[in-house]
Amino acid sequence: MPARFETIDVDGSPMPAYVAGDQPTRPGALVCMHAPGVDDFMQDICHRLDVAGFTALCPDLYHRQPPGEASPLERMAALKDAEILRDYDLAKERLATLADPKRQVVIGFCMGGRLAWLWAAHDADVQAAAIFYGGNAMVPWGGTRSPFQRFAEITCPLLGLFGNDDENPSPQDVDKFAAEFDRLGKTCEFHRYDGAGHAFLNFMRPSFREEAAADAWRKCLAFLRAHAA
Repeated sequence: MPARFETIDVDGSPMPAYVAGDQPTRPGALVCMHAPGVDDFMQDICHRLDVAGFTALCPDLYHRQPPGEASPLERMAALKDAEILRDYDLAKERLATLADPKRQVVIGFCMGGRLAWLWAAHDADVQAAAIFYGGNAMVPWGGTRSPFQRFAEITCPLLGLFGNDDENPSPQDVDKFAAEFDRLGKTCEFHRYDGAGHAFLNFMRPSFREEAAADAWRKCLAFLRAHAA
């Protein structure tokens, strides 16, 4: 089946979700969108995962917000962790009908990196989590605990990919993440890239760094395949 947008009902609110791939024997990948939404970059990630042997599903978390001229940062600021987790609970159910329900991974970029940490802490069924430069991990959205405060709940192997020129998360933030996972005895693998900042994988932005992006994507696929494929 070709890639397409589907609609998932979330308590009466229609949530668009981009889907690439549809084979019940494949592992499934929940793709956590970045602040601009389910744009061409996020759709491209879904296509890449499809080619790599995963069925990918990327929900649009802005479905509760009215259409308008709000900026991505304004739209992101309106999100609440409890609502996001509700969205992902239902996205997981849909993905389980399109791929092997026992082999689901999560991958996220920027804001979505933060959400991938959050989802990995929430859902004990996740087989692996790949986080690309996930910022705001120490900030709760909507009065809940932050992803950082929930690191102890993560049970799956985790891969983090960061640019050393990034400011959110900064190298100091990444040091804190690594130290916390080490303290908790969690399985995690971090890679950092010199000369790369935030969104270094995003070919749609000036921040794109081809060499770092290629290496990080290779590492990401190898990691996800090792734990779920």
